[in-house]
Amino acid sequence: MSSNIEVQRICIHCNDEFTAKTTVTKYCSLKCSQKAYKVRKRLEKIKGSNQLTASKKLQPFEELKQKEFLNINEVGLLLGISRRTVYRMFDTEQITKYKIGSRSFIKRTEIDGIFTKPQQNKKLAAVTEYDVSECYTINEVVNKFSISNGALYNILKRNAVPKKQIGKYVYVPKALINNILN
Repeated sequence: MSSNIEVQRICIHCNDEFTAKTTVTKYCSLKCSQKAYKVRKRLEKIKGSNQLTASKKLQPFEELKQKEFLNINEVGLLLGISRRTVYRMFDTEQITKYKIGSRSFIKRTEIDGIFTKPQQNKKLAAVTEYDVSECYTINEVVNKFSISNGALYNILKRNAVPKKQIGKYVYVPKALINNILN
């Protein structure tokens, strides 16, 4: 409300001195008022966003601690890894999965057990020394069994067949290859 009194004030936004015509005036002009409003709204948005982010980060972990069985996404979220890494853990048998229809579930105790199990290195367990006379070269295997190089390397990797490189030739044990491909 306007009155005949004049009050000397300092603008909250620009810190300039001005003469106010009411007792509740805070800003020297409409422009300062609009700028202060924008700043205030921006700070409110930032504060609201920070609160949402903090609550979203904490909320899932509290819920996951309560669950007995977790799905693939929840395991990834809990461990901070991708879905693909969770599937790799299934393949290397670090985690046992339980299937119900097309859905996969993991026991919470399995996740806790990952960090208590001693890790075994499959490659070290499978490697034994073979003499070159007891081995095929990669080209011999490809020609003998009529498979492609890519298929052969996938089979070797899947079955943890030891390879030995001497010069430009890669050797694989005859006994293992015959058992796998026959």
